[in-house]
Amino acid sequence: MLTLNDLLSPIEPERFFADHHDRKPLHIPAGSDDRKREVLRWATFNGLLNQTSIWTAQSLKLVRDAEAVPAEHFCRVESTQSGPVMRPDPAKVAIHMAAGASAVAGDVQKLTPELAHLSDDLGRTFAASVGANVYCSFQGVRAFGTHYDLHHVFAVQTEGEKLWRLYSNRADRPVDFPPDTPETRRWLEQSRGPVSAEVLMRPGDVLYLPRGWYHDALAQDGASLHVTFSVTPLYGRIIFNLLEQAAMQDPAFREYLAPASSEGGRTLQSQLAGLGRKLAHLTTLPEFRDEVAMTQTRLNPSLPSFTLPVRTALTAWRRTGLAGPRETGPVAHAMAWAYAQPDFAIEELIAQFDFVPEADIRAAVDRAAAAGALQRL
Repeated sequence: MLTLNDLLSPIEPERFFADHHDRKPLHIPAGSDDRKREVLRWATFNGLLNQTSIWTAQSLKLVRDAEAVPAEHFCRVESTQSGPVMRPDPAKVAIHMAAGASAVAGDVQKLTPELAHLSDDLGRTFAASVGANVYCSFQGVRAFGTHYDLHHVFAVQTEGEKLWRLYSNRADRPVDFPPDTPETRRWLEQSRGPVSAEVLMRPGDVLYLPRGWYHDALAQDGASLHVTFSVTPLYGRIIFNLLEQAAMQDPAFREYLAPASSEGGRTLQSQLAGLGRKLAHLTTLPEFRDEVAMTQTRLNPSLPSFTLPVRTALTAWRRTGLAGPRETGPVAHAMAWAYAQPDFAIEELIAQFDFVPEADIRAAVDRAAAAGALQRL
């Protein structure tokens, strides 16, 4: 199973983070290393596509000449036990691809063990949400025009070849896309700058692009298959949501605001300044840092695998009424939930708080038991 270190090889991770991460692109030729293309080969991709019940018009799309093919042109309505669903029709998809369309299979990051393992490693390393899309295109076909992404990109070429054009300009930390209109496409082409590099991606090659880097790509001889991993860490906007939750615990934020007309606005100005100081203080607290850290961890919960027919053995605990040890950090939230239950299974506690390391939860329960706050049933 591949990790980020495998993707970067033979580039050392320290060099990547010092010279390229969020700074500039990096092309890593495969050389004699065939492992990277095993992320997704033709046989595996065809096997996924043939599981027609997992695809919808939203998860499998066709694009031709930078225009999305309308779903009704390649999908059919299928009756399911959950109601009608629009699913891609393999025969119609094949016809459109024969005519020059490219296929984009989205949200594949958990569909195979190889994709899931690499996605999880990227998510943990960058404290980010990670998605994966598969792009299948053919000679001379450019599915998308010049654009930039709202996330870092790791593209792994697994079959065939594709020419990427990288431009000199970079959008400044974009978080939203402009609407997809002819005017926007012209603006992208005008603002991309001159070509700074042309990268011919061959099987096993990896290309890293920082967020906002202008690029486009064109399939070369024959068919091309590559997987793009999108890496999206949190950014400052999340702080507003977390601050609101924390601030509302303070009665000062539940006070009515003074009228702007009162004393020429001085009362309101003073009130706002006081609230601003309180907000600034909240961001300095270790507890607020822990909230941000937990939000990051929630982006990549540790999900166990099914082991049926073996059922999970449950270990039940009951609170005794005695005070437990004071916990800090993310595990404190898990223990607060545990103490609020008349009884609970530690396996349920671990599942409820999948963003807290299991070892930390078990250690906290052991400490509570040693203090007499919890008792085994």
